[in-house]
Amino acid sequence: MNPRLDLLQTYPFEKLRVLVADVKPADKPAISFGIGEPRHPTPQFIKDAMTASLSGLAVYPATAGTEALRKTIAGWLERRYGLPKVDAATEVLPVSGSREALFAFAQTVIDASQPDPLVVCPNPFYQIYEGAALLAGARPVFANSDPARNFAPDFDQVDADVWPKVQLLYVCSPGNPTGAVLSLDDWKRLFALSDQYGFVIASDECYSEIYFDEANPPLGALEAAHKLGRGFERLVMFSSLSKRSNVPGLRSGFVAGDAAILKKFLLYRTYHGAALNPAVQAASVAAWDDEAHVRENRAAYVKKFAEVTPMLAEVMDVALPDAAFYLWADISRTGLSDTEFAVRLLAEQNVAVLPGSYLAREAHGVNPGQNRVRMALVATPDECVEGARRIVEFCKSLA
Repeated sequence: MNPRLDLLQTYPFEKLRVLVADVKPADKPAISFGIGEPRHPTPQFIKDAMTASLSGLAVYPATAGTEALRKTIAGWLERRYGLPKVDAATEVLPVSGSREALFAFAQTVIDASQPDPLVVCPNPFYQIYEGAALLAGARPVFANSDPARNFAPDFDQVDADVWPKVQLLYVCSPGNPTGAVLSLDDWKRLFALSDQYGFVIASDECYSEIYFDEANPPLGALEAAHKLGRGFERLVMFSSLSKRSNVPGLRSGFVAGDAAILKKFLLYRTYHGAALNPAVQAASVAAWDDEAHVRENRAAYVKKFAEVTPMLAEVMDVALPDAAFYLWADISRTGLSDTEFAVRLLAEQNVAVLPGSYLAREAHGVNPGQNRVRMALVATPDECVEGARRIVEFCKSLA
């Protein structure tokens, strides 16, 4: 067996399953804020586009995807981020959801023959980054979130002697679990480091379309490069339809950016065997081409956050994030650890949350997820309000 598999840590949701295995939940309807799985209805027109294209299942799909899908994605990038012409043939590659691509990307980029190759990750973080680094033969190093900057990662925490060994840097903006969005100054700093040390930046932007002000969408990596007068050298962004269009089961996303890197990534993926089936590609074209359903989706989240956040702020330190659909709450004033909070909340109120320490690693002397919980407001508005009401009741019972 591959000995690197032994380096992988248990996934957060498996840790949570073990943590609460012996808990008897309260006799109330279950409400889960634990998993970030969109539960708004999938738009009918996306389903229709998929079923209308089932005849495509009779052929093997190309790894590079159809020209129609690549052009649709390129057009969306140009509209969404104000970019000049995006080359659909060389700067866009459809993928089977961003998770699969984020993992596979490290296997393409990392040169394990070099001494001690490093991958920089935000902390807390999406655990795929760490696993991808380890299985590619690299070692992850972490940049902790900065509470003073709405939990954006502080890359100045990375020691100067680390950067020369960095081959890949993962960033998530808007972030999971914090919702933090990188500023143009943040990107300027990262691009300067990439120019100096030659590492590749992988920007995970799967939450980019969940935000609270229609006039101020989150800044994207390619957009930042364009604003700063750069090309896409050593820069690749990852996006997905899962959250944007409520189709997590479709497993459809894309990678865009540096054409030279994408050429190598396509070569890897040709052997990896991760081509999107034709019906999924047709549904994806329909989804990327429509913004009305995305605005409706955002409006539903805006309403939920507007109702739930003030309720929870009565009993814990929590505020509206920059974007995404998570609340990253400090529960220190309850007197419970994040794991104790999750266990007791389930037992006494049948509400599930994810302990923040499960989403982070100890780095720079601290686990930045300690005494925090992540709450995914993905359920119906009524369920979210009821879940918040139960959490308030639980916290007040601890006083």
